[in-house]
Amino acid sequence: MNTSFRFTAAIVLACAAASVPVRAADWYAPLAPFALYGNTYYVGTHGISAVLITSPAGHILIDGGPPDAETQIADHIRQLGFKVEDIRYILSGHEHFDHAGGIAALQALSGAEVLGSPAAIEVLRTGQPDKRDAQYPSLRPLTPAMRTRAVRDGEVVTLGPLAVTAHFTPGHTPGATSWTWQSSEAGKTMHMVYADSINALAAKERSFSRNPLYPAARADVERSIAKIEALDCDLLVSAHPEGSELWERLAQRATHGNAAFVDRAACRTYAAKARATLAATLADEVQR
Repeated sequence: MNTSFRFTAAIVLACAAASVPVRAADWYAPLAPFALYGNTYYVGTHGISAVLITSPAGHILIDGGPPDAETQIADHIRQLGFKVEDIRYILSGHEHFDHAGGIAALQALSGAEVLGSPAAIEVLRTGQPDKRDAQYPSLRPLTPAMRTRAVRDGEVVTLGPLAVTAHFTPGHTPGATSWTWQSSEAGKTMHMVYADSINALAAKERSFSRNPLYPAARADVERSIAKIEALDCDLLVSAHPEGSELWERLAQRATHGNAAFVDRAACRTYAAKARATLAATLADEVQR
């Protein structure tokens, strides 16, 4: 495993292990919200993605950021001219505190129903981390969400003209889910992808590939990588925005408009990075 990967993973896991919130600077760094394409907007923080899909019938929010980031996300939605109270559904990417820690608070602000895979919903409903998760010893409990519903793999969540499809992509966590939809602008329609984390990571005390509570983790993440790779994918937002080179694309927006975010190879590139991470993790675990 290379040094930079070890360092990044160590920072993430150290933050997760803290008994009080430890704020990785970029996770909470303020960021002005911006349009991605058509009716889709980035409303997350600098380090953790959250995406708003809007319609006259109400809005859909994907992910809620880490604990205490909900105020930023709500403010971002208002800055764009939308009402938090018009969010009808909050969709979960995966059930770690840095992505789902703000969901319960955003649900309280909006009255939205929280949707996710069965494994994710169990964590969001109870607030208790999944013991099967390879990062379990380092995970903090969540504030439980009050109104939740599990979706099926491939289920289409509809709201007025909106149709968002769930794609189960387990491995990073048992309940990880990616989401796809379409957005149109200036007569052009793009296939939008919110790709959840597909990185094979484990806490120091655990093994990703030899976890007796989740023996299918490697096979799951391999299938999930292949699934992301095969998606119709014009515009990608990953759970950690740097994973899909979002900031490089944002820097080009001044000259290219929202077309700067379009990259039809983005999902294949994201999958290739995940395969490299998996290979590094497996190589490291062979040495233990």
